[in-house]
Amino acid sequence: MEAGRQTSVTLPGEDASPLRKIGSRVLIAVALIVFVAMLTYIGRDGYVDPEDDSISLLDAFYYSTVSITTTGYGDVRPVSDEARLVTTLLVTPARIIFLIILVGTTLEILAERTRTAYRLSRWRKSLKDHTIICGYGTKGRTAAGILVGQGTPAEQIVVIDQRADARTHATANGFAALAGSATEQEVLEEAGIKGAKSVVIAVDRDDAAVLVTLTAREHAPHAVIVVAVREEENVHLLRQSGADSVISSSAAAGRLLGMATETPGISAVLEDLLSIGQGLDIVQYDIDAENAGPPDAEGRGWGPIVAVVRAGELFHFDDERCSLLKPGDRVIALRSHERPQVPVRS
Repeated sequence: MEAGRQTSVTLPGEDASPLRKIGSRVLIAVALIVFVAMLTYIGRDGYVDPEDDSISLLDAFYYSTVSITTTGYGDVRPVSDEARLVTTLLVTPARIIFLIILVGTTLEILAERTRTAYRLSRWRKSLKDHTIICGYGTKGRTAAGILVGQGTPAEQIVVIDQRADARTHATANGFAALAGSATEQEVLEEAGIKGAKSVVIAVDRDDAAVLVTLTAREHAPHAVIVVAVREEENVHLLRQSGADSVISSSAAAGRLLGMATETPGISAVLEDLLSIGQGLDIVQYDIDAENAGPPDAEGRGWGPIVAVVRAGELFHFDDERCSLLKPGDRVIALRSHERPQVPVRS
């Protein structure tokens, strides 16, 4: 990162901001002052003020303030037994609580800064083989939910978004959140782009998506980069920029709308496949040398095979090249969510 450049990382589970903590404790301190002032004013006959013979409401607040803060000028003081008993049993504990709040707040803020710096240091050191989600709007949140549903730990997901409410939502879901624009190289570096396993780009503008893709591919040549674009005409630009997969949101939505109108059954199945954790799931099996061979070999336990990916090329289930699986192949199959996922070879 450039000298002087600072980015804001928020880790999940962080407490409220220091200002909010201070504000809540100031309210408690004010409440203690009011409490002691009311006790003093109610029992004003047991107090004496050398300046005059009466204790006004202002005198009561004055006595409460100097007493609670342990200043203790001694001009207004209890003289009756009842007033001294109230001071002993109620005012003194309030004074102690006030001091605890004052000192405790200072110590906690200092400790919080140290704890936050330590957590950030550990987080940066462990940031490897993670997924970066650029943009935490509807598409970004859905992608994160799918990743978690498929087994990605929440701590392995980093969200980049400029909006404070989006980052708050992300940390509430257990993700680290980084303030800034994913189009900036420094922000991507802070998110650990060089060690990322995959990058999900779900920004609001297609031109920004192109810029993020170019920057991400430059710094993470082996990462899987998937991008959502609004217009299908920009799909080829994203592929040329280095995206592995490009999803046209407008075109995909249009296809689903058309299917729902003419063939609602197909639309229902597609919606089912897009919902992780219920109904039908679409799963992937990686094939090694031990598991190579016919896809219908005994003991496979797979559901229907949809396709096979070999050396980056997609073969449909009815392609003759799918009749024999080879090491390095990826089998795409359907599975019922109620049915336990089986290993490649039982």
